[in-house]
Amino acid sequence: MTVSWSTYRRARRRSRQAWVILALAAVSIVGGLAWFFSAGQFALAEPAPAGPSEAPVFDPAWMKPVAAVHPVPGGRALDALDTLPVKGRAAKGGYDREAFGQAWSDVDRNGCDTRNDILRRDLADVVFAEGSRCRVSAGRFHEPYTGQHVGFRRGQDSSRAVQVDHVVALADAWQKGAQQLTPGQRQSLANDPLNLIAADGPANQQKSAGDAATWLPANKSIRCHYVARQISVKAAYGLWVTGAEKDAMKRVLGSCPDQQTVRAR
Repeated sequence: MTVSWSTYRRARRRSRQAWVILALAAVSIVGGLAWFFSAGQFALAEPAPAGPSEAPVFDPAWMKPVAAVHPVPGGRALDALDTLPVKGRAAKGGYDREAFGQAWSDVDRNGCDTRNDILRRDLADVVFAEGSRCRVSAGRFHEPYTGQHVGFRRGQDSSRAVQVDHVVALADAWQKGAQQLTPGQRQSLANDPLNLIAADGPANQQKSAGDAATWLPANKSIRCHYVARQISVKAAYGLWVTGAEKDAMKRVLGSCPDQQTVRAR
């Protein structure tokens, strides 16, 4: 059988390509084995950092419910997400923190301001200031956003290390429907325990007014609860989500499709 020169050259070229692919595969296998027997087996054996998988919501022993605009729907957070309107952001013009009422008002009328209510709810080994049954002066907790163990001590500088985060940031809420709420409803949104979590100060500052499309907690264990809580707040106050935000929420909940909405219990 006669083989043309061009056929012979094509066959040689294919042969060389095959050897190159085999060589690269061999290098990858050898490199992978070297990593595994040097450090990989130990890295794979290490447990993932254990941060909290949820944060407190309500303690009926001393907190009173805050009236939202709508009840939080029960069931899967994914199903509740599909009921939220999808729109673009409204203009931020006119936003002011005062549009949500005086910061940390005693909206539930239990005799203590909201910030101290949340610190008392979220911290362990709480110490109150002398002569007060409300003012939290010290405590500790397993911080939900970073997964670190954090101590709180009231002081001009130390207080900033632990902040109270609005799960749905107020500036984000303003651009996604809160402008249409009444002043009283906005005040409830800003002080509703459902929308508040004690958190690491720097992490809270990094989040700023971000939504799920731009910021998620570093502690991945809390993300399902965190996103479900954002959905619950938005459902309770008639707020919407952007397309990118909804996509980000669905990605998170894809790892926990049975995650339930978050309600005061």
